[in-house]
Amino acid sequence: MDATPELTPLPTPEGESVPAEMLLRVCLLSLCGELFAIDLRNVTEVFEVDSITPVPNMPEVMAGVTNLRGVIIPLMDLRPMLGVSGEQPGPKVAVVIRHQGQQLGILIDQVPEIRTVHMNDLTDAPAGAKGLMPFVTSVLKIENRVSGVVEVPSLLACVDSQ
Repeated sequence: MDATPELTPLPTPEGESVPAEMLLRVCLLSLCGELFAIDLRNVTEVFEVDSITPVPNMPEVMAGVTNLRGVIIPLMDLRPMLGVSGEQPGPKVAVVIRHQGQQLGILIDQVPEIRTVHMNDLTDAPAGAKGLMPFVTSVLKIENRVSGVVEVPSLLACVDSQ
């Protein structure tokens, strides 16, 4: 039997049904007072970082590596890309992202929440923001807040180009 499964509409907080393809689950990330969103399908884990081992000759955005239950995870510090001084105490939480076999930890301050958002709440990032943060491809409006949506392939390309 060759049947294509139908997507079930999900109820919204207002009680109306929205087709599942119009919804996106995101993990909100807080870093240096900025709010970012990342597609939850790319997030594998959030953990507290006990120690970071620096690796010589790595790009400035690479803080080093850490051992997570026997797996070595490279850690990325986005503060230099955001123009924030590294003199401040660094974040001690990391979110592990995975894309096409690559795995990378991003140092963050906290994960305020995971939520479902409507695709209509996404807009293209302003051209100026794309130049400063090429990994932010769109902007998400959540209530009275705005967050940059981190595009994982673009983020990994930024690391590769450093």
